Amino acid sequence: MDFSTLPVLSMTQATIYQGENAVLSEVNFSIEQHEFVFLIGRTGSGKSSLLKTLYADLPLSSGMGEVVGYSLTEIKSKEVPFLRRKIGIIFQDFQLFTDRSISENLSFVLKATGWTDPLLIKERINDVLLQVGLSDALGKMPHQLSGGEQQRVVIARALLNKPSILLADEPTGNLDPDVADGIFKLFQEINKQGTAILMATHNHELLRKYPYRVLKCEKGRLLDSQVHDVSFSS
Repeated sequence: MDFSTLPVLSMTQATIYQGENAVLSEVNFSIEQHEFVFLIGRTGSGKSSLLKTLYADLPLSSGMGEVVGYSLTEIKSKEVPFLRRKIGIIFQDFQLFTDRSISENLSFVLKATGWTDPLLIKERINDVLLQVGLSDALGKMPHQLSGGEQQRVVIARALLNKPSILLADEPTGNLDPDVADGIFKLFQEINKQGTAILMATHNHELLRKYPYRVLKCEKGRLLDSQVHDVSFSS
């Protein structure tokens, strides 16, 4: 079997829960390697719950789901860290350690995911910071960086283990339009280098400007622009 041709992520007849409440039903979609997909929907429509299910923060108890080769219905708690090494998760609120330098923030993640060689750790940190345009930020503290620069560090952190897909939850939501545009262009560059991206966003200008596929959470269903006529107005 040629795993390189398999989708990096797939959901079949899945129900997404937030607590005991089903927020999305009959969820069916897959994302291929190298694909860029937007995820949209009103607040409370199930976007974040779907993303949390994909990185096994919420359980998938109905239907089938597979992400980077891991079954979401069968995954054991001890396997979750290994799943998350193969995906990159990007939050809106950064979640950086404020009392550690950028280098220390990134090295913490590498050590937590099994890296032990100090030279390889240093080399990988330099690589990802160069990739996001922040090679001079190694020794700086998070508070010394702008919001846009902190988001670039968060993206660098997500890239450390060379993920197959990035899951981004409103990554430009707290940024000024010009800064947000630069961050989005960075995502495009990462995507061009072969990493699939699923990006939740409220920025409908992006959707009008870039003709990527769109998944929309609406009235308990997930609509796919490959199948449905998806509007960006709500």
